[in-house]
Amino acid sequence: MSLTTARMSGGKSVIIRLEMQTDRIHFGQVASAVAEAGGDIVAIDVIQTGRDTTIRDLTVMVADDGHTNRIADGLKALSGIRVVNVSDRTFLLHLGGKIEITPKTPIQNRDDLSRVYTPDVARVCMAIREDPDKAFALTVKRNTVAVVSDGTAVLGLGNIGPYAAMPVMEGKAMLFKQFAGVDAFPICLDTQDPEEIIRHVKAIAPAFGGINLEDISSPRCFEIEKRLREELDIPVFHDDQHGTAVVLYAGLINALKVVGKDLGSAKVVVCGVGAAGVACSKILMAAGVGEIIGVDRDGILTADREYAQPMWRWYAEHSNPRRISGGLREALEGADVFIGLSAGGLLKREYVMRMARDPIVFAMANPTPEISPEEAEDIVGVIATGRSDYPNQINNVLCFPGIFRGALDCRASEINEEMKLAAAEAIASVIRDEERNKQYIIPSVFNQEVVKRLRDGVVEAAIRTGVARRIPREYR
Repeated sequence: MSLTTARMSGGKSVIIRLEMQTDRIHFGQVASAVAEAGGDIVAIDVIQTGRDTTIRDLTVMVADDGHTNRIADGLKALSGIRVVNVSDRTFLLHLGGKIEITPKTPIQNRDDLSRVYTPDVARVCMAIREDPDKAFALTVKRNTVAVVSDGTAVLGLGNIGPYAAMPVMEGKAMLFKQFAGVDAFPICLDTQDPEEIIRHVKAIAPAFGGINLEDISSPRCFEIEKRLREELDIPVFHDDQHGTAVVLYAGLINALKVVGKDLGSAKVVVCGVGAAGVACSKILMAAGVGEIIGVDRDGILTADREYAQPMWRWYAEHSNPRRISGGLREALEGADVFIGLSAGGLLKREYVMRMARDPIVFAMANPTPEISPEEAEDIVGVIATGRSDYPNQINNVLCFPGIFRGALDCRASEINEEMKLAAAEAIASVIRDEERNKQYIIPSVFNQEVVKRLRDGVVEAAIRTGVARRIPREYR
C-alpha cells in the first residue's frame, strides 16, 4: 500500500521504536522490511546512540491496526533488532491523560501562600459557612461540571467499566472547556448500583455547579437522572438522552423547512426506544409533533399491550394514538420522518419508499447507520446520520457545552424542557435561510455562533420559567 493509498483509505501514522544492534543489522534492512509489509516510513528520529546499539523512532503510515501488527511482526523477525514499543498518535495524545488542573494565579511568595491557603483562606471559609450561596461566587463551583459515568454504555463499546470509560470522560471535559469555557472533571464510579451512583453523586455535588451524566445504560439511567434532579438543586443533564434530543430537534426544524412540512402535522417514527429514543420523543412531544410512533425489538409500542419496562409502558400510553401494530415496515407507512437510534442496517430502502413524499431520515446508529446515505439519497428529502464523514451529522457536542454555559451563567436549578427547546431552536437558527438545503441542516461543532446563541436562548428560557437564581447583567 502506498502512502497516498493509506491516507485515502483512512490510514493513520504509528510510531515504532526500535533498538538496533549496529554490528548485526543496517537501517536499509529495516526500511525494506517495512516496505515489504506495505508501510511507508515518513519520518526517522534518532533517540539514543551508543557504541553497539542505536534507538530510533520510525513514523510509519499504515491502513489499520492489523497492518501495524504485520509491520511489527516483520521487524521482530529480523536478527539484531528489538521492537521496544508501538504507538499511534491517538495513544500518544492520551499519555498521562488529556486534562490537567492549573492555578489561575501563581504562588510566588509567602504573602500569596497565606492568602490562597492558611491563614487568610479561613475568612473565605467562614463567609461561605454563614451564606452557602457564596460558594458559587468564591469557589470553582460557579463554573465546574462533573462528568459522571459508570462505564456501562460507552460509545458503541457497551459495558466496559469505569477505568476504560475514563478516556471518553476526559475528552468530554476537554470539549466543555474548548467550546464553552466550562471547567469539567471526569468522575468514573466503580459501581453499577443505581442507589450507590445516586448517593455518590449527591455526596460530591457541593463542589460542582452541574452534573453531566454520561454513558449510563438504559433503563437504569432514567431512575438515576430522575432522582438526582429531584434531590439536587443544581442542573442534572444526561447527555446521551437530552443532548441527542436537542441536536436531533435542531436538525429536524431545518429539515422540515427544506421539505416544506410542519411538525404539527408530521408523522414521526422513532426506531429504538431506549434512553435517547425516549428523550427525542419527549422533546418532539413538547414541541407539538402531530403523531409519534415508537418501534423497538418487540415491534410497535401500543397501549393495547402490556410491557414489563416502566418507560415502555409510559411511551405506549403517550404515543401511537391510532394504535397501529406490527413492525418498522408497518409503522413507516405514510410517515414523514424516521428517527433511528437502534442498529445498523435495520431500515430497508423499500421501507423508505413506503413513507410520505420527501421523507426525512435521521439514521443515527453508530458506527453503521440504519441505512447508508448512498442507498437512500435519491428517494429522501433529507438524510442525516451520527457520522462525521457524511453531511448533516447529529453530534451532541453542539449541545452540552452551550447548555451548561447558559445554566451556569444564570445559576439555574435545573435544565427543564423549555430550556432544551430553546437550545434546539438556537442551534437551528445558526443556519440562515439562504444557506439551508438538504445537505446543510445542522451547523458545524466549530461554528462559533453555536455556543453564544445557545447560551443566550437557555438563559432567557431559565429566566422565563423561574429556574434562574441569578440574572446576568445583560438581562437586568
